[in-house]
Amino acid sequence: MTTSERTIRGKVAIAGIGETTYYKRGQATESEFELVLQAVQRAAEDAGIDVREIDGFASYSNDRNTPERIATAFGIPEYRFSNMFWGGGGGGGSGAVANAAAAIAAGYAETVVVYRGLAQGQFGRFGQGPRVNTVAGDGAFTVPYGVMSPAQTFAMRVRRFMHDHGAKQEALRAIALASYRHAQSNPRAVMYGRALDEEAYDHSRWIVEPFHLFDCCMENDGGAALVLVAAERARDLKQKAAYILAAAQGSAHRQGAAAHNAPDYATSNFKTLAPRLYAMAGVGPDDVDVLQSYENFTGGVMMSIVEHGFCAPGEVNDFFTLENFSSPKGRLPLNTSGGNLAECYMHGLELITEAVRQVRGSSTCQVPDVEISMVTSGPMVQPVSNLILATERG
Repeated sequence: MTTSERTIRGKVAIAGIGETTYYKRGQATESEFELVLQAVQRAAEDAGIDVREIDGFASYSNDRNTPERIATAFGIPEYRFSNMFWGGGGGGGSGAVANAAAAIAAGYAETVVVYRGLAQGQFGRFGQGPRVNTVAGDGAFTVPYGVMSPAQTFAMRVRRFMHDHGAKQEALRAIALASYRHAQSNPRAVMYGRALDEEAYDHSRWIVEPFHLFDCCMENDGGAALVLVAAERARDLKQKAAYILAAAQGSAHRQGAAAHNAPDYATSNFKTLAPRLYAMAGVGPDDVDVLQSYENFTGGVMMSIVEHGFCAPGEVNDFFTLENFSSPKGRLPLNTSGGNLAECYMHGLELITEAVRQVRGSSTCQVPDVEISMVTSGPMVQPVSNLILATERG
């Protein structure tokens, strides 16, 4: 049997989703752990199961909220599986779903929750450079020279892509405007009621070129969770199932090289994953009805869309328009809940809950007749991951 035949395609489904109130950084009234418990409880209720049926846990980005503590809080009699996806940032969102699905397909667990809790107001900010007296390791090659924050780190790679392919600032602007437009229909969104137009984008302050303020993800507190079960079981549960057609994760040659020394510099790191994802799912970019693409910064979305085959590098300026990215009639409706830019920076797990809503037909910016809903997680980090959900098992 070949690797392509040993897949999770159609074997597992997302049966429940749960989210807390999303807060601006520092405004959560609950502890980070309480936020996680709320999200898990709501995901179980959404699926129509008792939370004590959960027997597996998967997370990513070094989540502080450990399975044994969650299981104890809920009185879960036994958990049989736990997993943490390697790497920081949001590269592991879809990968954590993949790991949970693999556990169910292999019989290690029956009901696995994927969760992420994040309270930047309680544990520090991701958007700041390090506040330390000495710097060792990779940072010793960059921090003394002013390359300290994620925005500074990723801006150079995006600028190189834009230089190589003639991509203009308007392409990045279209991504930001689409996220903010969709957030205005989503009462959960932190930026609900705070619309963005071209003038406000263009006149917003530079963070580091080519990123304006509105090209950068927010800093938030909150929790989100997904409940996964076997496809056969999902048919009998409360919600319409979102079937996993494919999930991929990984990194290519030397993408983790220190000090900006990767041989392929202007990449979102999806070049090797996208072909594997499509091959497993049995679909291509033309089949995707709606896309949730992780925005640490808009430039990563731009490169990710190109590397997943939605347009060629030289077509970015024509393809990246607000009309093309807008629900319900755009060519590629993008980040229909508002995403990391305008809904909440929940390390991208909120993008997966929105992908599930699109399959269910319950999004606040619903795309008509969705059959294929796609997620890309964490461009420009190592490793990255991606996911394809569908209305049918395939």
